[in-house]
Amino acid sequence: MKSDPPPDLDYRFTLANERTFLAWIRTSLGLLAGGVAVHTLVAHFRLPGVRSAIATVAIALAVILAIGAYLQWRKVERAMRAGERLPGNILIPVLALGVTLVSALAVIGVLSL
Repeated sequence: MKSDPPPDLDYRFTLANERTFLAWIRTSLGLLAGGVAVHTLVAHFRLPGVRSAIATVAIALAVILAIGAYLQWRKVERAMRAGERLPGNILIPVLALGVTLVSALAVIGVLSL
């Protein structure tokens, strides 16, 4: 059963949603900077393509998180205003898998030196 929307949504909830969005954006920017830094500053590994793979995965993950952060922010905002349950967040497992992949590639690259 759908509950009636609150007459005035408490601004603290919308600000918390915005802070969460900004945290995801900071994470995305960190991954973007890391991907660019790896591609630009890290010496070539003995195995060809590992450095490019690390950079590409980090940058792709940054793009996915930035888009996903906006979509999640919008879904949560709508749910709060409609008085519905908050939606789940797929970004958490995506980030965990992405960082695991970047880490595994980095280990492969470092061990190949």
